[in-house]
Amino acid sequence: MKNKITCSLLAALVLTFSLLCIFLPKSDFSESERRVLAAFPDISTESVFSGDFSEKFEEYSTDTFPFRDIFRGIKAYSSEFIFKLSDNNKLFSQNGHLSKLEYPLNLPMLDHAAERFSSIFESYLKDSGASVYLSLVPDKNYFLDTLKLDYDKLTSYMQGKMHYAEYIDVFPTLTIDDYYTTDSHWRQECIGDTAKAIADAMQAEISENYTENILDVPFYGVYAGQAAKRVAPDTIKYLTNDIISDCIVTSYDTGSAKPAAMYDMDKAHGRDPYEMFLSGNCSLLTIENPNAEKERELVVFRDSFAGSLVPLLCEGYSKITLVDIRYIQSSILQSFVDFDRADDVLFLYSTSLMNNSLALK
Repeated sequence: MKNKITCSLLAALVLTFSLLCIFLPKSDFSESERRVLAAFPDISTESVFSGDFSEKFEEYSTDTFPFRDIFRGIKAYSSEFIFKLSDNNKLFSQNGHLSKLEYPLNLPMLDHAAERFSSIFESYLKDSGASVYLSLVPDKNYFLDTLKLDYDKLTSYMQGKMHYAEYIDVFPTLTIDDYYTTDSHWRQECIGDTAKAIADAMQAEISENYTENILDVPFYGVYAGQAAKRVAPDTIKYLTNDIISDCIVTSYDTGSAKPAAMYDMDKAHGRDPYEMFLSGNCSLLTIENPNAEKERELVVFRDSFAGSLVPLLCEGYSKITLVDIRYIQSSILQSFVDFDRADDVLFLYSTSLMNNSLALK
């Protein structure tokens, strides 16, 4: 009798969740994880027999399972407190910080990044007369006791591949407290000395005089949603002064000029408040400083870390052009950027992107 009851309850549970999977509304985006969820795969004879359909259907089923965030939370807390695992899907907590394992060092990815950068140098910079610089931003794991990249090898490897660029070492200017506790990025209010180190290396003058402003919304970084645990939010602070306020920011993300903002308050109240810095992931953007003491131009090849750092460099330049080759083909840059006018060119990238560089075009 007991077995019949158990089987009946199990069958009812399976039937209930099957019906919920079928009839509950499906979302195509996870707000907590900030990623697009898997869609129902196309069915064809080829996809079925190749196994492609079953693989993609498994991803779809996992992403659209009923009450998914609740079960993700149960798994996260079970992994930490019951099974005593050091990480949950590569996410871990240490010294009040959430972080994600980045290991081991992937030399083919470094080669891909170096090839992209060398192609840009050979095509646009070799005969431009511009001074070329490279600076790498350590991910949070550099400061934590965990499996981590071989940062000495990473930095020396990239320097060897980019012999045409002077290396600016910002590692000594940073500590774990310069990063958000729930996110991968650094805090703008903490990187004044980092910006000064970069400016000094490029012989650009910045004053470091800023007013600190506090964003009026709590910031739950990307790791907060991915970790599926309750965590205290961060606070975003952003720096202003007369130079920054007077700068003219223009986005060319759509191919034509469109006014943009140094600090985008619409995005500050959106899905990812960190995107307030220079409007997030823009393929091409310019900053013009009408108060510059002399005509001097900088081109920055960047990832998201540059969004909060570049405003602090504005005082030293009449114009800064930011290029993100994750979103624009490097082969067409001559149509949008006049490299012959550039005095300095900075490749500013995080070590985590260098170790996963396939997005660079």
